[in-house]
Amino acid sequence: MDEKETKKRAPAKKKTAPAPVVAAPEPEPVVLPVVTKKIIIEDPVEDMTDMPLDFVMPPDAESDEGEEGADGKPKRPDRYFEAVGRRKAAIARVRLFTKVGDFSVNSKPYAEYFPTLALQKISEDALKKMKLFGRFRVSALILGGGKHAQAEAVRHGLARCLVKFNPDFRKRLKRAGYLKRDPRAKERKKFGLKRARKGPRWAKR
Repeated sequence: MDEKETKKRAPAKKKTAPAPVVAAPEPEPVVLPVVTKKIIIEDPVEDMTDMPLDFVMPPDAESDEGEEGADGKPKRPDRYFEAVGRRKAAIARVRLFTKVGDFSVNSKPYAEYFPTLALQKISEDALKKMKLFGRFRVSALILGGGKHAQAEAVRHGLARCLVKFNPDFRKRLKRAGYLKRDPRAKERKKFGLKRARKGPRWAKR
């Protein structure tokens, strides 16, 4: 007999189905105990009246309570008309109060802020044109520009305030040119030239 026949054949392995996959149970959320800690102030401040005024309120701050009049009632805030005037890079926020008062620019008297008579005249032209100078309190806040541009911006804003106060003033103020925003400005310098238009002197040789 051949050697192949003498060898015993190994029994065939049975195919087994794969075991089903079982999902692991989700872990339960851990709840940590909330620990509250009390903060105890040894010397609590019960009343602010005993403290110095400089500590409670800064010296420049204004109280929220309005001033009381003679009858004990709080005074109403002053009525005013507001407008914005512009010239070149200057911007002026002007308020025209309906009570007699001073003319202030950036919290200074306008005669102190504008040192020359020419600038003072420009800033008060709109009021003098309508013959109302000294009958209103004027407050202006100016940013940017030079002194001359700022004076013209104040005049522009004042003229707009007067028109809000009385629309009949518009005709005279417009004729004087105070209601127009002056668009003129210095033209930029060009490269290759000395100024905006002027060129260098031409030489033949």
